[in-house]
Amino acid sequence: MTKFNQANLTVTYIAPITPFRPLEGRKYTLSHSDTTGKLFLTIGPEYSYSTTTVAKDEVFAEWVQSMGEYSLYGRVHVSSGEFDEQQSGVRFMIFKKEMDLALTAIVYGDQVFYKSFPWLLDAPIYIQFDSIYPEFKKVLYYGTPRQYLASSRGQKVT
Repeated sequence: MTKFNQANLTVTYIAPITPFRPLEGRKYTLSHSDTTGKLFLTIGPEYSYSTTTVAKDEVFAEWVQSMGEYSLYGRVHVSSGEFDEQQSGVRFMIFKKEMDLALTAIVYGDQVFYKSFPWLLDAPIYIQFDSIYPEFKKVLYYGTPRQYLASSRGQKVT
């Protein structure tokens, strides 16, 4: 995994979303530059498709409520047929390898938000891997925002 460097993260808020509110409708789009290693996080009421690349390497996430409980639910695009099974497998492995970095960027980039909603620090994070190939079409559990916030600060998770 690439180590998280906060200096490489640029965060943009799109109104009416602010660093503090609202919870409902808060969507995250994380993209990156392969050449510079910079990460770009957009937090707004819609996903930021304008920042997406042809390769579809972004991570999209939002807060969802089910039966009174919130979770951070994300999606990544592995393949809808534009990549063969081998290339899809490589994409799947790269997404899995880099997901900790991506989630650290998302949580760290929106850390002020958790001061307004501290109970979300312990909400589960799930990532859906979208693929036409069944072996790469999965939903995986990735811990909680608290873990990623602690790791972004070089702390142990307690």
